[in-house]
Amino acid sequence: MKSPIPDYLDEVVQSTADDRSGRLADYIPPLAAVEPNVGALALSTVDGTVYAVGDADLEFTIQSISKPFVYAVALAQHGIDKVLERVGVEPSGEAFHELSLESGTGRPLNPMINAGALTTHQMVGEPGITEDKRNAQVLDALSRFAGRELEVDEEIYEAEVSSAHRNHAIAYMLRSHENITGDPRAVVRGYVRQCAVRVTVCDLALMAATLAHGGVQPVTGERVIPHAVARQVLSVMTTCGMYDAAGDWLSTIGIPAKSGVSGGIIGSLPGQVGVATVSPRLDDHGTSVRGVKMFRKLSHDMGMHLMEVPAPARSMLTGDDGHAWRYELQGSINFVGMERVIRTIDEDPPEHNRIVIDLTRVHEIRKVGRRMLHEAIRRLVLEGREVEVHDPDGLLSEPGPIEVGEDPSTQEPVRVDVTGE
Repeated sequence: MKSPIPDYLDEVVQSTADDRSGRLADYIPPLAAVEPNVGALALSTVDGTVYAVGDADLEFTIQSISKPFVYAVALAQHGIDKVLERVGVEPSGEAFHELSLESGTGRPLNPMINAGALTTHQMVGEPGITEDKRNAQVLDALSRFAGRELEVDEEIYEAEVSSAHRNHAIAYMLRSHENITGDPRAVVRGYVRQCAVRVTVCDLALMAATLAHGGVQPVTGERVIPHAVARQVLSVMTTCGMYDAAGDWLSTIGIPAKSGVSGGIIGSLPGQVGVATVSPRLDDHGTSVRGVKMFRKLSHDMGMHLMEVPAPARSMLTGDDGHAWRYELQGSINFVGMERVIRTIDEDPPEHNRIVIDLTRVHEIRKVGRRMLHEAIRRLVLEGREVEVHDPDGLLSEPGPIEVGEDPSTQEPVRVDVTGE
C-alpha cells in the first residue's frame, strides 16, 4: 500500500499555490532575485522518516532559522545560567532587528532577535577563540543537527555582510554594554556567515526533529545537545520564535517555530515531528506568507497544536492468526501512531489477502488518527484486500459496514465491515 501521507502533504502545498501576496526580501539583492513561486514542505518523524513534497530539492540560506540552533550550542557549552546572564528569554513584542535591550540589565530580551543572536554567536567556543574557529564550530554544529555536511553560500554572505549596517549598530550597542567583547565587526561577520548556510526543507525538518527528539538527531542517532538544552530552546521558540507575531502564532498554530527571511519556517512538536516549509514571499513580520498558511493547515488538520496534548503513543502488534494478517493497535491513535502503522504496512506488506485491524486495546482515536485509518483501509481495499475491523468499543462506529472513502475510478463508496468482537 502506498502511504497517503505524501499525498496529504502535497495537498497542503497545493492549497497555498495561488497565493501571490507578500514580497521578497529585496534588501538582500540575491534574495530579491529568487523564483517567487516555489514552495515545499517536509516532515520528519523523530525516528528519522522524512516525507517531502514540492520543491524539496531547492537549496536556500537558513537565515534566522539558525538562531535556535546556535543558541543551543551556547547553552550546551556554557550552561543555561551563564547564557541567561547575557541573553534573556522574554518576548520582545518588537521586530527582529530592533535596537533595544532589556531595561536595567542591558541584555538582549531573547536569543531569537538579532541582538540576542549576535550575543549567542559570540558565546560559541572557549574564551579567546579565533573568528575562523568559531565559525567552523557553528557550521559543524548546524551540520550535525542536519545530519550532513552543510556549506556557506559565499555570494549571499558577501551581499549580506556588505549591507549589514543595522546589525553593526546593534553589535556596537552590545559592545557598549559589554554583552559582547572584542571587535563588533567580527561578531557581525560570524553571525551573517551562520545565516548564509545553505539548506533544504529536508535538512530543516531533520534539524527541527532533532529538537523535537530531545536533542538526538533522528537519522544519525547522535545526541547533538542535552535533553535539557532542547527543552530550553523549544520553550524560547514557543514564546519568541516568531517575533512580534509570536502570540498570534502560538494561539492559532501552536507549534514551537522559527522563521527566516529566505522564506523558510521550522516547527518542532516535542516527541512527535519536525516540520519545515519554504516559500520566499514574506509578510510584514518577515515570515513566509505561504509557509504560515501551510503550518496553519497542518496544525488544524493534524491536531498538532501544542496545547492539544495527545496520550502517549503505544505499540502495535502484527502477526498471522492462520486465517488473516492481523494488526493489533494499542493505546491512543494519533498522527504519530497511525504514521507508524501506515509505514509498517507500506514497507512490509501483509502476507495474507485478508486483513484484520483489531482496535480492542485502543482507548482513544483522535480525529487525525481516524482520518488516516480510514484512508489506509480504503487503499488496502482498492488493492484488492479483504479488510475487517474489530472495534468492540465503537471507536469508529457501531458494528456493521462503514464507508471509508470513495473509489476514484468508479466514484462508488468503499465500505468495510466493522465487528464488535
